[in-house]
Amino acid sequence: MVKADWTIYEEDYRAITSVLKELLKNSNSQSVLLIDKTGQMIASVGLEPDFDLMSFASLCAADFEANSQLAKLIGEKDFSTLYHQGADDSMYLARVAEHIILVVLFNKRTTLGLVRLRVKKAVEGLDSILTQLFNKLEYKNEDLNEFDEEFADELNKEIDSLFSD
Repeated sequence: MVKADWTIYEEDYRAITSVLKELLKNSNSQSVLLIDKTGQMIASVGLEPDFDLMSFASLCAADFEANSQLAKLIGEKDFSTLYHQGADDSMYLARVAEHIILVVLFNKRTTLGLVRLRVKKAVEGLDSILTQLFNKLEYKNEDLNEFDEEFADELNKEIDSLFSD
């Protein structure tokens, strides 16, 4: 079962947003989001996208989970990063502290190489902050690594509703 009812203390939130703001600035990206494995938004900085962020966060979580299963099929433990390139806009996703997903939205004003370089540094900083936070909350890894059936059903309903007429 995935726990989605955790708390972020004010000092941890400030530390997290500081890392996200630094990443935004140093990568020349448009937006940086931090979501948990259940698709809940933790923090975001930069330009607010003109789409539903809650649905987007759910889809990012589902994307990461689907790619995790694909990794296992080809003999990998996991994919720690994902990259989706569009004609004008792209997104780069990275796993942080095994339970969190960092999403960077960027356009042609920057390069994938710069985003990857800056994300690597940000992941290191966030990993430290989040590990300390999880220790405060006394979470166990086994409680955070599996999706339960109810969550999977709700996620499928959300995805279906996004693409229905």
